[in-house]
Amino acid sequence: MSDDEELRALRQKCTRFLHGHGPVSPAQMLATIPAGSQTDTYGDGGVVGELETKIAGLLGKPAAVFMPSGTMAQQSVLRVHADRRGRKTILFHPMCHLDWHEEQGYQRLHGLIGRPVGDQNRLITLDELAKVAEPPAALLIELPQRDLGGQQPDFDDLGAQARWARDHGAAVHMDGARLWESAAGYGRSHAEIAALFDTVYVSFYKGIGALPGCCVAGPDDVIAEVREWRRRMGGTLHGMWPSAASALTCLDLRLPRFPGYLEHARAIASALSGLPGVRVIPDPPEVPMMHALLEVTGERYGQAAKRLAEEEAIWVQPKSATTRDPAVQRVELSVGDATCELTPGQVRDIFARLVAGEDG
Repeated sequence: MSDDEELRALRQKCTRFLHGHGPVSPAQMLATIPAGSQTDTYGDGGVVGELETKIAGLLGKPAAVFMPSGTMAQQSVLRVHADRRGRKTILFHPMCHLDWHEEQGYQRLHGLIGRPVGDQNRLITLDELAKVAEPPAALLIELPQRDLGGQQPDFDDLGAQARWARDHGAAVHMDGARLWESAAGYGRSHAEIAALFDTVYVSFYKGIGALPGCCVAGPDDVIAEVREWRRRMGGTLHGMWPSAASALTCLDLRLPRFPGYLEHARAIASALSGLPGVRVIPDPPEVPMMHALLEVTGERYGQAAKRLAEEEAIWVQPKSATTRDPAVQRVELSVGDATCELTPGQVRDIFARLVAGEDG
């Protein structure tokens, strides 16, 4: 048995899970598709149209389009913004998902030019944007910034950055894969946040926990062009209704829970305060997620995580993210249904075991 197979088998035996909503079985995922769901035909009608209408209303935009993946969604809408302005440069944070995790598809497929702005270890500032001289096609802002532990700018600062982009003839696009978490952090409606942006991308499989899929919302004419790019890029599948139906179910189920997720995240951070070898970023959490820096080697961390699964039936992802210091690991904690089943004290005990490594 390979190491990966061993870990999968060990995970299946666990009964408690630190991250997100925990594992969901195929049967549970299929149960998010109501039996009476109306099918679509190549993206037209049925629950796909129902979902698009719901998202447009939720975000306060004239229109929305369902897309099979966020990669396709954001490439398509940025291409539309660029073509309309006759520009190619997209401004984004140095840790932008499109640049780091999508093999620069925006460049290889669409000829767009990515220009990182600011320092990778903190949020973009208005002063840093003001130093950009070339005319941009779009400013992309990720809310919240996942690689910074879920940090997001002050709401007034966010508005100022959006105004800067428009004053310079650029569109403002939100990578809102975690907008649901962001809204809880700001204490504002989704529409109030989305109003600062020309277009917004939202995901359904991440914080919402539905089947894969997403939407882009914005003006009617822009969304009409995004639909054409969906077809050109092979994303207009014959039947898209299973994912759309799942999204509708999970939106109704989980959207009301995000304020509670945030409250639990902050209680966890408070419980971790003062724990030797553990530091939370940001502290307190700004949304229902955080990063923890653990003073332990990757090998010892992995051993401790495996032992937690074997001895306590608690599953923690055994692979941490490395940092510049090999003796410090970075662990992301997204708070969801499974996390909320653990008390802050229990989470503190889990992290104490992890940072102790093989001696825990």
